[in-house]
Amino acid sequence: MTTESTTEIERTFDVDSATVLPVLVGIDGVARVGQAVEVDLEAVYFDTADFDLARRGVTLRRRTGGADAGWHMKLPGVDDARTELRRPLGRATRSVPDALLEPVRAVVRGRPLVPVARIATRRLESELLDAAGGVLARICDDHVRGEQLHVGAEVREWREWEVELASGDDVLLGLVEEVWRDAGAQRGQATSKLARTMTGLVAPASSPMGEEELRRATAGGALTDVLGRQLDQLLERDRLLRAGEAGSVHKMRIAARRLRSALKTYGPLLDDAAAAESLAAELRWLGQALGPARDAQVLRQRLHCLVAAQPEDLVLGPVAGLIDDDLRAVERDAREQTMAALGSARYFRLLDHLDDIVRSPSFTAEGEEPARSVFARLLVRDARRLRRAVKGVQRAEDGEHRDLALHEARKKAKRLRYAAESMSPVLGKQADDLAVSVERIQQSLGEFQDTVMSRRVLRDYGARAHVQGQNGFTYGRLHQLEEVHAEAAVRDFEDAWTRLYLKGLRRRLEA
Repeated sequence: MTTESTTEIERTFDVDSATVLPVLVGIDGVARVGQAVEVDLEAVYFDTADFDLARRGVTLRRRTGGADAGWHMKLPGVDDARTELRRPLGRATRSVPDALLEPVRAVVRGRPLVPVARIATRRLESELLDAAGGVLARICDDHVRGEQLHVGAEVREWREWEVELASGDDVLLGLVEEVWRDAGAQRGQATSKLARTMTGLVAPASSPMGEEELRRATAGGALTDVLGRQLDQLLERDRLLRAGEAGSVHKMRIAARRLRSALKTYGPLLDDAAAAESLAAELRWLGQALGPARDAQVLRQRLHCLVAAQPEDLVLGPVAGLIDDDLRAVERDAREQTMAALGSARYFRLLDHLDDIVRSPSFTAEGEEPARSVFARLLVRDARRLRRAVKGVQRAEDGEHRDLALHEARKKAKRLRYAAESMSPVLGKQADDLAVSVERIQQSLGEFQDTVMSRRVLRDYGARAHVQGQNGFTYGRLHQLEEVHAEAAVRDFEDAWTRLYLKGLRRRLEA
Protein backbone atom coordinates (compact mmCIF):
# COMPACT_ATOMS: atom_id res chain seq x y z
CA MET A 1 0.00 0.00 0.00
CA THR A 2 1.38 3.39 -1.00
CA THR A 3 0.53 6.85 0.24
CA GLU A 4 -1.06 9.00 -2.45
CA SER A 5 -0.29 12.71 -2.44
CA THR A 6 -2.46 15.32 -4.12
CA THR A 7 -2.67 19.10 -4.05
CA GLU A 8 -6.14 20.49 -3.42
CA ILE A 9 -7.05 24.03 -4.40
CA GLU A 10 -10.39 24.97 -2.92
CA ARG A 11 -12.43 27.68 -1.25
CA THR A 12 -15.12 27.22 1.36
CA PHE A 13 -18.05 29.54 2.08
CA ASP A 14 -20.46 29.86 4.98
CA VAL A 15 -24.11 30.00 3.96
CA ASP A 16 -27.55 30.00 5.59
CA SER A 17 -29.50 26.75 5.58
CA ALA A 18 -32.28 28.21 3.40
CA THR A 19 -30.11 29.83 0.71
CA VAL A 20 -30.56 28.44 -2.80
CA LEU A 21 -27.36 27.28 -4.52
CA PRO A 22 -27.01 29.44 -7.65
CA VAL A 23 -26.78 27.89 -11.12
CA LEU A 24 -23.26 28.48 -12.42
CA VAL A 25 -23.85 27.93 -16.13
CA GLY A 26 -22.84 31.07 -17.97
CA ILE A 27 -19.63 31.70 -16.03
CA ASP A 28 -16.77 32.09 -18.51
CA GLY A 29 -15.61 28.64 -19.61
CA VAL A 30 -18.46 26.71 -17.94
CA ALA A 31 -20.61 25.06 -20.62
CA ARG A 32 -22.81 23.04 -18.30
CA VAL A 33 -23.19 21.67 -14.78
CA GLY A 34 -23.20 17.91 -14.30
CA GLN A 35 -25.95 16.00 -12.58
CA ALA A 36 -25.84 16.49 -8.81
CA VAL A 37 -25.05 13.40 -6.75
CA GLU A 38 -25.97 13.08 -3.08
CA VAL A 39 -23.61 11.21 -0.77
CA ASP A 40 -23.36 10.71 2.98
CA LEU A 41 -19.87 11.03 4.48
CA GLU A 42 -18.68 10.29 8.00
CA ALA A 43 -15.20 11.14 9.23
CA VAL A 44 -13.53 10.50 12.57
CA TYR A 45 -10.68 12.93 13.23
CA PHE A 46 -7.59 11.93 15.21
CA ASP A 47 -5.11 14.06 17.14
CA THR A 48 -2.96 14.00 20.26
CA ALA A 49 -4.53 14.76 23.64
CA ASP A 50 -3.24 18.35 23.37
CA PHE A 51 -4.34 18.80 19.74
CA ASP A 52 -0.79 19.14 18.47
CA LEU A 53 -1.82 18.45 14.87
CA ALA A 54 -4.73 20.87 14.85
CA ARG A 55 -2.64 23.61 16.48
CA ARG A 56 -0.31 23.41 13.49
CA GLY A 57 -3.06 23.34 10.89
CA VAL A 58 -2.91 19.59 10.20
CA THR A 59 -6.06 17.46 10.00
CA LEU A 60 -6.07 13.67 10.13
CA ARG A 61 -9.25 11.69 9.53
CA ARG A 62 -10.68 8.31 8.65
CA ARG A 63 -13.52 8.90 6.23
CA THR A 64 -16.17 6.46 5.04
CA GLY A 65 -18.63 7.04 2.22
CA GLY A 66 -18.02 8.66 -1.14
CA ALA A 67 -15.45 7.95 -3.82
CA ASP A 68 -12.45 8.96 -1.69
CA ALA A 69 -13.11 6.88 1.42
CA GLY A 70 -9.87 6.25 3.32
CA TRP A 71 -7.36 7.80 5.69
CA HIS A 72 -6.66 11.45 4.82
CA MET A 73 -4.10 13.88 6.16
CA LYS A 74 -4.25 17.52 5.08
CA LEU A 75 -1.13 19.62 5.53
CA PRO A 76 -0.95 23.42 5.74
CA GLY A 77 -0.55 25.15 2.40
CA VAL A 78 -0.41 28.59 0.83
CA ASP A 79 -3.58 30.55 0.04
CA ASP A 80 -6.21 28.12 -1.32
CA ALA A 81 -3.85 25.16 -1.83
CA ARG A 82 -3.29 22.30 0.61
CA THR A 83 -1.49 18.99 0.26
CA GLU A 84 -3.58 15.91 1.03
CA LEU A 85 -2.06 12.49 1.73
CA ARG A 86 -4.30 9.43 1.39
CA ARG A 87 -4.15 5.78 2.39
CA PRO A 88 -6.77 3.04 1.88
CA LEU A 89 -9.16 2.37 4.75
CA GLY A 90 -7.87 -1.06 5.78
CA ARG A 91 -9.50 -2.90 8.65
CA ALA A 92 -8.20 -0.80 11.53
CA THR A 93 -10.56 1.92 12.72
CA ARG A 94 -8.53 3.45 15.57
CA SER A 95 -4.91 2.79 14.55
CA VAL A 96 -3.55 5.42 12.19
CA PRO A 97 -1.27 3.97 9.46
CA ASP A 98 2.36 4.62 10.40
CA ALA A 99 3.30 5.59 6.86
CA LEU A 100 0.69 8.36 6.87
CA LEU A 101 2.22 9.85 10.02
CA GLU A 102 5.76 10.13 8.68
CA PRO A 103 5.48 13.80 7.55
CA VAL A 104 4.33 14.89 11.02
CA ARG A 105 6.62 12.83 13.27
CA ALA A 106 8.13 16.03 14.64
CA VAL A 107 4.66 17.25 15.62
CA VAL A 108 3.28 13.99 17.05
CA ARG A 109 6.59 12.80 18.60
CA GLY A 110 5.28 9.36 19.46
CA ARG A 111 2.30 10.64 21.44
CA PRO A 112 -0.87 8.52 21.22
CA LEU A 113 -3.50 9.60 18.72
CA VAL A 114 -7.10 9.54 19.85
CA PRO A 115 -10.44 10.33 18.20
CA VAL A 116 -11.21 14.02 18.85
CA ALA A 117 -14.23 14.65 16.61
CA ARG A 118 -16.83 12.94 14.45
CA ILE A 119 -18.16 14.88 11.48
CA ALA A 120 -21.10 13.73 9.37
CA THR A 121 -21.74 15.46 6.04
CA ARG A 122 -24.71 15.20 3.73
CA ARG A 123 -23.17 16.35 0.46
CA LEU A 124 -24.76 17.34 -2.83
CA GLU A 125 -21.91 17.32 -5.36
CA SER A 126 -21.84 18.42 -8.99
CA GLU A 127 -19.20 19.19 -11.60
CA LEU A 128 -18.58 22.30 -13.66
CA LEU A 129 -17.83 21.12 -17.21
CA ASP A 130 -16.27 22.80 -20.23
CA ALA A 131 -17.53 22.47 -23.81
CA ALA A 132 -15.56 19.25 -24.32
CA GLY A 133 -16.95 17.66 -21.16
CA GLY A 134 -13.79 18.18 -19.12
CA VAL A 135 -14.16 18.78 -15.39
CA LEU A 136 -13.19 22.32 -14.44
CA ALA A 137 -14.20 22.16 -10.78
CA ARG A 138 -16.38 20.32 -8.29
CA ILE A 139 -19.11 22.07 -6.37
CA CYS A 140 -20.20 20.75 -2.96
CA ASP A 141 -23.25 21.84 -1.00
CA ASP A 142 -22.59 20.41 2.48
CA HIS A 143 -24.90 20.11 5.48
CA VAL A 144 -22.52 19.35 8.33
CA ARG A 145 -22.87 17.98 11.85
CA GLY A 146 -19.71 18.16 13.99
CA GLU A 147 -19.47 16.36 17.33
CA GLN A 148 -16.66 16.84 19.86
CA LEU A 149 -15.31 13.58 21.30
CA HIS A 150 -12.13 14.06 23.31
CA VAL A 151 -12.63 17.41 25.02
CA GLY A 152 -16.03 19.02 25.27
CA ALA A 153 -19.33 17.54 24.19
CA GLU A 154 -20.83 20.18 21.95
CA VAL A 155 -22.51 19.35 18.68
CA ARG A 156 -22.48 21.99 15.96
CA GLU A 157 -24.45 22.04 12.75
CA TRP A 158 -23.95 24.30 9.77
CA ARG A 159 -24.07 24.53 6.00
CA GLU A 160 -21.18 25.39 3.70
CA TRP A 161 -20.43 25.54 -0.01
CA GLU A 162 -17.11 24.37 -1.39
CA VAL A 163 -15.53 24.77 -4.81
CA GLU A 164 -12.50 22.60 -5.60
CA LEU A 165 -10.52 23.08 -8.79
CA ALA A 166 -9.92 20.20 -11.21
CA SER A 167 -8.60 21.57 -14.51
CA GLY A 168 -9.86 25.10 -13.87
CA ASP A 169 -7.78 28.05 -12.65
CA ASP A 170 -7.84 30.86 -10.11
CA VAL A 171 -9.95 33.00 -12.43
CA LEU A 172 -12.72 30.39 -12.22
CA LEU A 173 -12.45 30.39 -8.43
CA GLY A 174 -12.91 34.14 -8.42
CA LEU A 175 -15.94 33.99 -10.70
CA VAL A 176 -17.63 31.32 -8.56
CA GLU A 177 -16.93 33.37 -5.45
CA GLU A 178 -18.48 36.46 -7.03
CA VAL A 179 -21.71 34.60 -7.84
CA TRP A 180 -21.87 32.98 -4.41
CA ARG A 181 -21.25 36.27 -2.61
CA ASP A 182 -24.12 37.83 -4.52
CA ALA A 183 -26.28 34.95 -3.26
CA GLY A 184 -25.34 35.76 0.34
CA ALA A 185 -22.44 33.38 1.00
CA GLN A 186 -19.33 34.53 2.88
CA ARG A 187 -15.80 33.15 2.79
CA GLY A 188 -15.44 30.55 5.53
CA GLN A 189 -13.74 31.81 8.69
CA ALA A 190 -12.61 28.37 9.86
CA THR A 191 -9.70 26.64 8.15
CA SER A 192 -11.46 23.25 8.14
CA LYS A 193 -14.58 21.43 9.29
CA LEU A 194 -12.56 20.17 12.24
CA ALA A 195 -11.53 23.71 13.22
CA ARG A 196 -15.19 24.77 13.19
CA THR A 197 -16.22 21.76 15.25
CA MET A 198 -13.51 22.46 17.83
CA THR A 199 -13.99 26.25 17.98
CA GLY A 200 -12.64 27.61 21.25
CA LEU A 201 -10.78 24.43 22.18
CA VAL A 202 -7.70 24.63 19.95
CA ALA A 203 -5.36 27.62 19.96
CA PRO A 204 -2.75 28.01 17.19
CA ALA A 205 0.78 26.94 18.09
CA SER A 206 1.92 30.50 17.42
CA SER A 207 0.24 33.74 16.38
CA PRO A 208 2.76 35.90 14.52
CA MET A 209 2.52 39.63 15.20
CA GLY A 210 2.13 42.21 12.46
CA GLU A 211 4.85 44.80 11.84
CA GLU A 212 3.06 47.62 13.67
CA GLU A 213 2.42 45.39 16.66
CA LEU A 214 6.07 44.33 16.74
CA ARG A 215 7.30 47.91 16.66
CA ARG A 216 5.22 48.65 19.77
CA ALA A 217 6.00 45.36 21.53
CA THR A 218 8.10 44.72 24.59
CA ALA A 219 11.39 42.92 24.08
CA GLY A 220 9.91 39.74 25.59
CA GLY A 221 6.85 39.85 23.35
CA ALA A 222 8.93 40.41 20.23
CA LEU A 223 11.35 37.63 21.19
CA THR A 224 8.46 35.20 21.67
CA ASP A 225 7.37 36.08 18.15
CA VAL A 226 10.89 35.49 16.79
CA LEU A 227 11.23 32.09 18.47
CA GLY A 228 7.72 31.04 17.45
CA ARG A 229 8.36 31.83 13.80
CA GLN A 230 11.69 30.04 13.84
CA LEU A 231 10.25 26.94 15.50
CA ASP A 232 7.50 26.87 12.87
CA GLN A 233 10.21 27.02 10.22
CA LEU A 234 12.16 24.18 11.80
CA LEU A 235 9.10 21.92 11.87
CA GLU A 236 8.21 22.78 8.27
CA ARG A 237 11.77 21.95 7.16
CA ASP A 238 11.55 18.68 9.08
CA ARG A 239 8.38 17.77 7.15
CA LEU A 240 9.96 18.57 3.79
CA LEU A 241 13.11 16.62 4.66
CA ARG A 242 11.03 13.54 5.50
CA ALA A 243 9.22 14.01 2.18
CA GLY A 244 12.58 13.91 0.37
CA GLU A 245 12.44 17.45 -1.04
CA ALA A 246 15.68 18.55 -2.71
CA GLY A 247 17.81 20.81 -0.53
CA SER A 248 15.73 20.10 2.57
CA VAL A 249 18.68 18.92 4.71
CA HIS A 250 20.46 22.20 4.11
CA LYS A 251 17.34 24.26 4.84
CA MET A 252 16.62 22.40 8.05
CA ARG A 253 20.22 22.82 9.14
CA ILE A 254 19.87 26.58 8.60
CA ALA A 255 16.63 26.60 10.61
CA ALA A 256 18.39 24.85 13.50
CA ARG A 257 21.28 27.29 13.28
CA ARG A 258 18.95 30.29 13.32
CA LEU A 259 17.26 29.02 16.48
CA ARG A 260 20.56 28.32 18.17
CA SER A 261 21.87 31.75 17.16
CA ALA A 262 18.71 33.40 18.49
CA LEU A 263 19.11 31.74 21.88
CA LYS A 264 22.64 33.12 22.10
CA THR A 265 21.85 36.61 20.81
CA TYR A 266 18.75 37.05 22.95
CA GLY A 267 20.19 35.15 25.91
CA PRO A 268 20.23 38.22 28.25
CA LEU A 269 16.43 38.39 27.95
CA LEU A 270 15.83 34.80 29.07
CA ASP A 271 15.38 34.29 32.78
CA ASP A 272 16.88 30.79 32.89
CA ALA A 273 20.29 31.27 31.30
CA ALA A 274 21.39 27.69 32.03
CA ALA A 275 18.31 26.24 30.31
CA ALA A 276 18.89 28.47 27.29
CA GLU A 277 22.51 27.33 27.06
CA SER A 278 21.45 23.70 27.33
CA LEU A 279 18.89 24.19 24.59
CA ALA A 280 21.47 25.88 22.36
CA ALA A 281 23.79 22.90 22.93
CA GLU A 282 21.03 20.51 21.83
CA LEU A 283 20.44 22.60 18.71
CA ARG A 284 24.16 22.34 18.03
CA TRP A 285 23.80 18.55 18.26
CA LEU A 286 20.92 18.71 15.77
CA GLY A 287 23.03 20.79 13.39
CA GLN A 288 25.83 18.24 13.67
CA ALA A 289 23.37 15.43 12.92
CA LEU A 290 22.31 17.24 9.76
CA GLY A 291 25.82 18.35 8.81
CA PRO A 292 27.56 15.30 7.28
CA ALA A 293 24.85 14.67 4.66
CA ARG A 294 24.85 18.31 3.61
CA ASP A 295 28.67 18.61 3.66
CA ALA A 296 29.05 15.54 1.43
CA GLN A 297 26.48 16.92 -0.98
CA VAL A 298 28.15 20.35 -1.18
CA LEU A 299 31.60 18.81 -1.57
CA ARG A 300 30.46 16.43 -4.31
CA GLN A 301 28.85 19.24 -6.29
CA ARG A 302 31.86 21.51 -5.84
CA LEU A 303 34.41 18.92 -6.95
CA HIS A 304 32.18 17.82 -9.85
CA CYS A 305 32.17 21.39 -11.20
CA LEU A 306 35.90 21.74 -10.58
CA VAL A 307 36.77 18.56 -12.49
CA ALA A 308 34.35 19.36 -15.31
CA ALA A 309 36.09 22.71 -15.85
CA GLN A 310 39.50 21.09 -16.49
CA PRO A 311 40.92 20.38 -19.96
CA GLU A 312 40.40 16.71 -20.79
CA ASP A 313 44.11 16.03 -21.20
CA LEU A 314 44.74 17.19 -17.61
CA VAL A 315 42.25 14.80 -16.03
CA LEU A 316 44.28 11.62 -15.63
CA GLY A 317 42.29 8.57 -14.59
CA PRO A 318 38.68 8.14 -13.44
CA VAL A 319 38.84 11.17 -11.16
CA ALA A 320 35.23 12.37 -11.54
CA GLY A 321 33.73 8.90 -11.17
CA LEU A 322 35.79 8.03 -8.12
CA ILE A 323 34.92 11.26 -6.33
CA ASP A 324 31.24 10.98 -7.21
CA ASP A 325 30.96 7.36 -6.10
CA ASP A 326 32.77 7.98 -2.82
CA LEU A 327 30.85 11.08 -1.82
CA ARG A 328 27.47 9.68 -2.86
CA ALA A 329 28.11 6.75 -0.53
CA VAL A 330 29.11 9.13 2.26
CA GLU A 331 25.99 11.22 1.65
CA ARG A 332 23.74 8.14 1.65
CA ASP A 333 25.19 6.82 4.92
CA ALA A 334 25.03 10.27 6.49
CA ARG A 335 21.37 10.67 5.52
CA GLU A 336 20.54 7.38 7.25
CA GLN A 337 22.21 8.69 10.39
CA THR A 338 20.30 11.97 10.03
CA MET A 339 16.95 10.17 9.83
CA ALA A 340 17.87 8.08 12.87
CA ALA A 341 18.57 11.29 14.81
CA LEU A 342 15.24 12.79 13.69
CA GLY A 343 13.42 9.74 15.02
CA SER A 344 15.20 9.74 18.38
CA ALA A 345 13.82 10.54 21.82
CA ARG A 346 16.57 13.15 22.16
CA TYR A 347 15.26 15.09 19.16
CA PHE A 348 11.68 14.92 20.39
CA ARG A 349 12.76 16.19 23.84
CA LEU A 350 14.49 19.11 22.12
CA LEU A 351 11.27 19.98 20.30
CA ASP A 352 9.32 19.72 23.57
CA HIS A 353 11.68 22.20 25.22
CA LEU A 354 11.39 24.56 22.25
CA ASP A 355 7.61 24.35 22.55
CA ASP A 356 7.88 25.24 26.24
CA ILE A 357 10.04 28.30 25.64
CA VAL A 358 7.60 29.59 23.01
CA ARG A 359 4.40 28.84 24.96
CA SER A 360 5.59 29.82 28.44
CA PRO A 361 8.62 32.10 28.18
CA SER A 362 10.19 33.61 31.28
CA PHE A 363 12.14 36.84 30.89
CA THR A 364 14.48 39.05 32.86
CA ALA A 365 13.49 42.64 33.67
CA GLU A 366 14.73 43.67 30.21
CA GLY A 367 11.89 41.68 28.71
CA GLU A 368 9.46 44.42 29.80
CA GLU A 369 11.45 47.18 28.10
CA PRO A 370 10.64 48.41 24.57
CA ALA A 371 11.86 45.94 21.96
CA ARG A 372 13.46 48.66 19.83
CA SER A 373 15.98 49.81 22.43
CA VAL A 374 16.75 46.32 23.76
CA PHE A 375 17.15 44.78 20.30
CA ALA A 376 19.46 47.60 19.21
CA ARG A 377 21.65 46.96 22.26
CA LEU A 378 21.81 43.21 21.57
CA LEU A 379 22.59 43.71 17.90
CA VAL A 380 25.47 46.05 18.71
CA ARG A 381 26.80 43.41 21.09
CA ASP A 382 26.89 40.85 18.26
CA ALA A 383 28.56 43.42 16.00
CA ARG A 384 31.33 43.82 18.58
CA ARG A 385 31.84 40.05 18.59
CA LEU A 386 32.36 40.11 14.84
CA ARG A 387 34.82 43.00 15.15
CA ARG A 388 36.88 41.07 17.72
CA ALA A 389 36.84 37.96 15.51
CA VAL A 390 38.11 39.97 12.54
CA LYS A 391 40.93 41.37 14.67
CA GLY A 392 41.78 37.76 15.49
CA VAL A 393 42.10 37.06 11.74
CA GLN A 394 44.36 40.06 11.31
CA ARG A 395 46.65 38.85 14.11
CA ALA A 396 46.71 35.19 13.07
CA GLU A 397 49.69 33.66 11.32
CA ASP A 398 49.25 31.85 8.02
CA GLY A 399 48.28 28.21 8.02
CA GLU A 400 45.97 26.42 10.39
CA HIS A 401 45.80 29.34 12.84
CA ARG A 402 44.48 31.67 10.15
CA ASP A 403 42.02 29.02 8.91
CA LEU A 404 40.59 28.69 12.41
CA ALA A 405 40.41 32.48 12.85
CA LEU A 406 38.58 32.87 9.54
CA HIS A 407 36.17 30.13 10.53
CA GLU A 408 35.49 31.91 13.84
CA ALA A 409 34.86 35.17 11.98
CA ARG A 410 32.43 33.36 9.71
CA LYS A 411 30.45 32.07 12.70
CA LYS A 412 30.27 35.55 14.22
CA ALA A 413 29.21 37.05 10.88
CA LYS A 414 26.48 34.45 10.55
CA ARG A 415 25.24 35.19 14.07
CA LEU A 416 25.15 38.93 13.38
CA ARG A 417 23.33 38.42 10.08
CA TYR A 418 20.73 36.11 11.62
CA ALA A 419 20.20 38.55 14.49
CA ALA A 420 19.76 41.52 12.13
CA GLU A 421 17.28 39.58 9.99
CA SER A 422 15.23 38.51 13.01
CA MET A 423 15.19 42.06 14.34
CA SER A 424 14.37 43.83 11.09
CA PRO A 425 10.57 43.92 11.73
CA VAL A 426 11.35 45.91 14.89
CA LEU A 427 14.42 47.91 13.86
CA GLY A 428 13.55 48.49 10.21
CA LYS A 429 15.80 49.44 7.29
CA GLN A 430 19.01 49.86 9.29
CA ALA A 431 18.83 46.22 10.39
CA ASP A 432 18.01 45.12 6.83
CA ASP A 433 21.01 47.02 5.46
CA LEU A 434 23.29 45.55 8.11
CA ALA A 435 22.11 42.02 7.29
CA VAL A 436 22.84 42.54 3.59
CA SER A 437 26.34 43.88 4.28
CA VAL A 438 27.20 41.10 6.70
CA GLU A 439 25.87 38.46 4.32
CA ARG A 440 28.65 39.32 1.86
CA ILE A 441 31.22 38.75 4.61
CA GLN A 442 29.59 35.47 5.53
CA GLN A 443 29.47 34.29 1.91
CA SER A 444 33.13 35.02 1.24
CA LEU A 445 34.15 33.25 4.44
CA GLY A 446 31.81 30.38 3.55
CA GLU A 447 33.56 30.06 0.21
CA PHE A 448 36.88 29.96 2.04
CA GLN A 449 35.64 27.24 4.39
CA ASP A 450 34.44 25.18 1.41
CA THR A 451 37.97 25.27 0.03
CA VAL A 452 39.33 24.10 3.39
CA MET A 453 37.12 21.02 3.15
CA SER A 454 37.84 20.36 -0.52
CA ARG A 455 41.61 20.75 -0.13
CA ARG A 456 41.61 18.29 2.76
CA VAL A 457 39.71 15.71 0.69
CA LEU A 458 41.82 16.28 -2.45
CA ARG A 459 44.99 15.79 -0.45
CA ASP A 460 43.61 12.47 0.82
CA TYR A 461 42.67 11.38 -2.70
CA GLY A 462 46.15 12.27 -3.94
CA ALA A 463 47.81 10.29 -1.13
CA ARG A 464 45.55 7.30 -1.82
CA ALA A 465 46.37 7.41 -5.52
CA HIS A 466 50.09 7.38 -4.73
CA VAL A 467 49.76 4.40 -2.38
CA GLN A 468 47.77 2.48 -5.01
CA GLY A 469 50.32 3.23 -7.74
CA GLN A 470 47.97 5.56 -9.62
CA ASN A 471 48.60 8.98 -11.09
CA GLY A 472 47.75 11.68 -8.56
CA PHE A 473 48.52 14.63 -10.85
CA THR A 474 44.93 15.79 -11.25
CA TYR A 475 44.24 15.80 -7.52
CA GLY A 476 47.32 17.98 -6.98
CA ARG A 477 46.20 20.35 -9.74
CA LEU A 478 42.72 20.66 -8.23
CA HIS A 479 44.25 21.28 -4.79
CA GLN A 480 46.33 24.12 -6.21
CA LEU A 481 43.28 25.65 -7.88
CA GLU A 482 41.41 25.54 -4.58
CA GLU A 483 44.29 27.34 -2.90
CA VAL A 484 43.86 30.11 -5.48
CA HIS A 485 40.12 30.17 -4.79
CA ALA A 486 40.82 30.35 -1.06
CA GLU A 487 43.02 33.42 -1.40
CA ALA A 488 40.43 35.08 -3.64
CA ALA A 489 37.78 34.40 -0.99
CA VAL A 490 39.99 36.02 1.67
CA ARG A 491 40.41 39.11 -0.53
CA ASP A 492 36.63 39.28 -0.98
CA PHE A 493 36.21 39.04 2.79
CA GLU A 494 38.73 41.83 3.41
CA ASP A 495 36.98 44.03 0.86
CA ALA A 496 33.54 43.31 2.36
CA TRP A 497 34.85 44.09 5.83
CA THR A 498 36.15 47.50 4.76
CA ARG A 499 32.69 48.29 3.37
CA LEU A 500 30.88 47.36 6.58
CA TYR A 501 30.10 50.54 8.51
CA LEU A 502 29.57 49.83 12.21
CA LYS A 503 30.38 53.24 13.69
CA GLY A 504 27.36 54.77 15.40
CA LEU A 505 25.34 51.58 14.75
CA ARG A 506 23.26 51.80 17.92
CA ARG A 507 22.31 55.42 17.30
CA ARG A 508 21.24 54.59 13.76
CA LEU A 509 19.21 51.57 14.89
CA GLU A 510 17.32 53.52 17.54
CA ALA A 511 16.70 56.59 15.35
